Amino acid sequence: MSCEEIAVCAVRLRENLCLYFEELECDAFCKDKTIKRFFRNVNSQLLVVRPDLNVAAFEDVTDQEVKSGSGMYFDIHCYKTTAPSARMPVAFSVQVEDKSYYMCCEKEHGKMVVRFREGEVPKDIPGESNIIFFKKTFTSCSSKAFKFEYSLEQGMFLAFEEEDSLRKLILKKLPREDEVDETTKFVTSHNERHNL
Repeated sequence: MSCEEIAVCAVRLRENLCLYFEELECDAFCKDKTIKRFFRNVNSQLLVVRPDLNVAAFEDVTDQEVKSGSGMYFDIHCYKTTAPSARMPVAFSVQVEDKSYYMCCEKEHGKMVVRFREGEVPKDIPGESNIIFFKKTFTSCSSKAFKFEYSLEQGMFLAFEEEDSLRKLILKKLPREDEVDETTKFVTSHNERHNL
């Protein structure tokens, strides 16, 4: 035996029989690919970002508005992660006129809210981030519909809520992950004419 020190990490065996190391660095994310998509809710409305009004809401839009694509055609940035996961980490950005905005979550007045901030989505994220969501299939029977869970708070999903005749984009806490809540259902398409 030598007198060399050997570094030892505590490990834990979870229910899925995977071995996890304790006290290691948190997840890191590296951008893998970007896809362009429109977002629709269960009412077939398009998600539109209006930074001048500080709002993102699902709206009925005219063909003329859709052709401009301003604030409606999202980049979904898919990331690779250092942590083993069946969920795909994604971030969102959108062009409005000649500026790029990224989606993030912030705490305001004790409540988590969705905001769009001017700037670009980073290529690499060394740890936790308020721009990362986990893309999940909405239900096992609905492979073209998705829900997006906020990475920093388990059970918190992107959703829409009616407020003053608008269907605003919000974060919504679901009591159970497998709960079917139509307000958290999103269909993405590269064609604005796509119907649910």
